[in-house]
Amino acid sequence: MSFPEAGGPEGRASPVPLPAALRDPAGRAGAGWVAAGALTNLGINAAFFGPLQVLLAQQSQAFDPAHKEAVLALATGFGAAVSLVANPVAGALSDRTTSRLGRRGPWVLGGTVLAFTALLLLAGAPGVAAMVLAWCLVQAGCNAAYAAVTAAVPDQVPAAQRGQVGGLAAMGQTVGIVLGAVLAALAGGFVLGYIYCAVFLLACALPFVFRGRGSPLDPADRPPFRWAAFLKSFYVSPRRHPDFGWAWLTRFLVNLGNSLFTLYLFYFLQDEVGVAEPAKGVLVLTGIYAAMVVATALVGGSWSDRAGRRKPFVVASSVTIAAPSTIAALVPTWPGALVAAAVLGAGVGMFLAVDFALLTQVLPSALDRGKDLGVINIANSLPQVLAPLLAAPIVLHLGGYRTLFGVAAV
Repeated sequence: MSFPEAGGPEGRASPVPLPAALRDPAGRAGAGWVAAGALTNLGINAAFFGPLQVLLAQQSQAFDPAHKEAVLALATGFGAAVSLVANPVAGALSDRTTSRLGRRGPWVLGGTVLAFTALLLLAGAPGVAAMVLAWCLVQAGCNAAYAAVTAAVPDQVPAAQRGQVGGLAAMGQTVGIVLGAVLAALAGGFVLGYIYCAVFLLACALPFVFRGRGSPLDPADRPPFRWAAFLKSFYVSPRRHPDFGWAWLTRFLVNLGNSLFTLYLFYFLQDEVGVAEPAKGVLVLTGIYAAMVVATALVGGSWSDRAGRRKPFVVASSVTIAAPSTIAALVPTWPGALVAAAVLGAGVGMFLAVDFALLTQVLPSALDRGKDLGVINIANSLPQVLAPLLAAPIVLHLGGYRTLFGVAAV
């Protein structure tokens, strides 16, 4: 896909001048703004993946050792269901926000405060029900903040810079995943782990709230609110916007395979591979994965900017992402896990940087960027709902981890 020509919403010619808040950015985004966005991504992902990779598994095992897989699937499944709604709704409401902090800043701040509070509630959860509820609130807050900071990119970054910014965002996301695992491992237990993640999230998100505001939306430029039109807007016709539809489907399939691969990684290392300290094993694998993501995200994003094309990079990276599941299925050993982590990181780094840039170029409307990117993010969240439903019966009744990884590869 070549870059669209500048002019109207998402680069298409427009006969009517757009309000300042909706115009395509004319100049390159500054280093300070890009750094604040990457830092926010880092904090959100640390707060999200620290619990998802280690802390929720430890807490589920503490509450019910005999049924830990089912408890973990319950928490992650309900949390992902919340994210299915929270991300697009927060994105859509941020499109209509007229605050002095811009359209996105209030949602980054509000989502961060909600997730911070919910992580502290998780630390003191007395049982499974409280754990599930608190994790759902974490999902709601993190997704609201993520929807807003993601929508700020097409607001303030020109198309020819988005591969580079996508690479930096992927780096922030990946380093956040690593730091989440580090915080979880260093805490020595899930209580302190949740507290560390909460404080880190708040510290990372605040700079963007005050630096990444962008042009405020004038209330006169905001369309009148009608419930029927608001709800109907979440359906983006793949017939009218085929590039958007294909991009959504690609991201959904990649994330479904990835979610099946990573959901039970802690238990796979503990029960199948025989790692004595699975939390540290997750940390080592995550570090290898992260190093490869950072390398390929920065190179791939800038390379696609120079080439002016996105699709070949997305196709190649998608195929690469399928390989680690095959490796884990055929070689369920610690060396096999190390190789799988490296290959997965190489594929994911390229995919995150370039696919994000591609997505920002196929959005149907400048007025609905937050909502449309929220719809895209359903392709991130829906696999998290489906993965526990598919993975739990496979692991428990249909052949165990080798079958699970084989399904993930397919």
